[in-house]
Amino acid sequence: MPEEATEIVDKQRIYYRLFDKRIRDKLKAQITPELIAEHKAKPLGQHSDALDRVLNYFRRGEMPDKYAILRVGNYTSSTYKVMAFSGRPGHPPRVVDDKLYASMDEAYHAVFLLRVNDLLAS
Repeated sequence: MPEEATEIVDKQRIYYRLFDKRIRDKLKAQITPELIAEHKAKPLGQHSDALDRVLNYFRRGEMPDKYAILRVGNYTSSTYKVMAFSGRPGHPPRVVDDKLYASMDEAYHAVFLLRVNDLLAS
């Protein structure tokens, strides 16, 4: 921490980074195959406390590289793609992969899995 203290003018950012790391470490321990199966079964709606905590952490993330779902086609025959925001004004979002999802629930779960992988890699 002393090295960071000299490089960062806003000392509050140092504490935020430490706080965020502690939260990430606790959430990593809660990621289980049962938690992933719970989300796959019901991406929206009532969830367990552990899944709610993980989803709340994902929702408060910063805009750069935040995932979004793009509807492709018309309302009667829609498919969905996963995109990631650039976080910079004037720069369009990028397509994460070329996979198409048949339903919105499948797309929600795909975004959840991407976020879980990002969390476990951090």
